[in-house]
Amino acid sequence: MRRLNRKKTLSLVKELDAFPKVPDSYVETSASGGTVSLIAFTTMALLTIMEFSVYQDTWMKYEYEVDKDFSSKLRINIDITVAMKCQYIGADVLDLAETMVASADGLVYEPVIFDLSPQQKEWQRMLQLIQSRLQEEHSLQDVIFKSAFKSTSTALPPREDDSSQPPDACRIRGHLYVNKVAGNFHITVGKAIPHPRGHAHLAALVNHDSYNFSHRIDHLSFGELVPGIINPLDGTEKIALDHNQMFQYFITIVPTKLHTYKISADTHQFSVTERERVINHAAGSHGVSGIFMKYDLSSLMVTVTEEHMPFWQFFVRLCGIVGGIFSTTGMLHGIGKFIVEIIYCRFRLGAYKPISSIPFEDGHTDNHLPLLENNTH
Repeated sequence: MRRLNRKKTLSLVKELDAFPKVPDSYVETSASGGTVSLIAFTTMALLTIMEFSVYQDTWMKYEYEVDKDFSSKLRINIDITVAMKCQYIGADVLDLAETMVASADGLVYEPVIFDLSPQQKEWQRMLQLIQSRLQEEHSLQDVIFKSAFKSTSTALPPREDDSSQPPDACRIRGHLYVNKVAGNFHITVGKAIPHPRGHAHLAALVNHDSYNFSHRIDHLSFGELVPGIINPLDGTEKIALDHNQMFQYFITIVPTKLHTYKISADTHQFSVTERERVINHAAGSHGVSGIFMKYDLSSLMVTVTEEHMPFWQFFVRLCGIVGGIFSTTGMLHGIGKFIVEIIYCRFRLGAYKPISSIPFEDGHTDNHLPLLENNTH
């Protein structure tokens, strides 16, 4: 009884077979079919390799929402070298709420040589080359996002030569925490002093001829410091052609949450517009000589997430490639074989020429085919 049920089950399964097997004696092979099969298998192999490379690749997904965090502090990461001695200049931040953040809270003034060493010049040249390519190819920013991780550093390398030249510049580096409102980070002559009615710098003791606001921005970023990220002003170098020169940078900051397979960080992207002019009160160009970075925060927040193709999607696409190529090449082979057979049959029919006419003795011709005689008796 059990064997009978097993036989019924096997027979039922055989009836449901969607892939019936054809005996080898019924299978006909041909050279054209073998050629098409080789082309199909080669195409499938190439497309499978290409699809696997797409499966291994990742892409960045951008999502936008309103930034509701107004209570936290904004971190400003600074590494700027000014072609003046440290005792002559001061850096601080003044925001719209008239809150002053002095540089003593987190910035370090380091006497350095303004001219770079050969290795540092090569670093700056490569950084400027990357910046120029980023302006042309915006999609390269995704590559930078995916390659950023904490063990990589994009900071200015130390000098490899022991120069005996005395320091003629000041490197201001470090970070400051400010309110999340629009503000102005500036470097100008004299140290900043608190004032109940405003903001002032003690510049009266500095000789006017020593003013030189030629500067190099090795790094400027907002938010959490993420080594490996190239910011718009990194590698910027400006040379002052006059003592009374003002450099202005108008910065728009966009809060950004970065989530990749290597790092997760709360950072900020920003765009910048530059302007420079000579201060000449007689000509109507008023202002203060120095470097001014006026920043404003966007109300939108961007979430950048690195995504990967799921395995089920890769499997479905792979099945589509295999099945599609099999079906397409089979149909093309059948159509080609049908066309060849038609042409071949037409040539075969053209080989049978009509029988020439039989001339009679009176000069007439008989164009009729002779009738078949019935030899049956």
